[in-house]
Amino acid sequence: MQPRNATVAVIGAGDYIGAEIARKFAAEGFTVFAGRRDGAKLAPLVEEIEAAGGAIVAHSLDAREADQVAAFLDAADAHAPLEVCIFNVGANVNFPILDTTDRVFRKVWEMACWAGFLAGREAARLMLPRGQGNIFFTGATASLRGGSGFAAFASAKFGLRAVAQAMARELGPKNIHVAHLVIDSGVDTAWVRERREQLWGKAALDNPDLLMPPASVASSYWQLYQQPRSAWSFEMVIRPFGEKW
Repeated sequence: MQPRNATVAVIGAGDYIGAEIARKFAAEGFTVFAGRRDGAKLAPLVEEIEAAGGAIVAHSLDAREADQVAAFLDAADAHAPLEVCIFNVGANVNFPILDTTDRVFRKVWEMACWAGFLAGREAARLMLPRGQGNIFFTGATASLRGGSGFAAFASAKFGLRAVAQAMARELGPKNIHVAHLVIDSGVDTAWVRERREQLWGKAALDNPDLLMPPASVASSYWQLYQQPRSAWSFEMVIRPFGEKW
C-alpha cells in the first residue's frame, strides 16, 4: 500500500457497503473519513483498517444537517486534499401507499435526496478551487423505476439521480467527475436476507449469485475513480450475473 496525500469521505459508512468502500480506499492508500449517524458503531472498522496499516477517521454525522456535512468535509480536506466524496446513505423502506405517512415520506426524502444534495454541494465547494475531484452517489433499482410500496424511496432516489445528473453536467467540464452507481439487485446484507426470507421463504436465499457482495460495490466505485477523464461514466448499472432484468 502506497500512502496518498488525499482523503476519501464516505457519508453513510454503514456496516456493509459503506464499510467495504472504506476498506477498499484505505487499502489503496487513502485516508478515509467515515461518517454515520452513530459514529461509535465505526469502532470495529477503525480497528480493522488501522490493524491493516490503513488510516481512517470516524465521525458521528447527521447527513441531513448542512453544518455537520460542511464541517465533516472541511475536516477531511484539512487533513489532506479531498479527492473523493461518496454519498452512500440508504433509507430503503417499503410501505403500502396508505401506510406511507407524511413523516415517512419527508424523512426518506431528507435522507436519500436532500442529504445527497448537501454532500455534493459541499464537496464541490472544496474541489472547484483545485479544479479536480470525484463525487459519487449510490443509487438503486428505485432510481429508475418506482416499485410497489416504494413511493417514498423511489421518489427520493429519482431526485438524487437528478441532482447527480445536473451536477455532472455542470462540474464535468471543470474536471470534477460526478457519477451515479445504480445497484440493480439486492445487496447481501442482514436486512435484505431477512426481507427475502419473509417474502419468499428460506429457499430464496439458496442461490448466493442473486445477492451482490458489498465488496463488489466497493470495487465498482474504485473502477469509477480510476476512469480516465477522456472516458468518464456518469452512470454505471451493476447487478449479479444471475439477476434477471
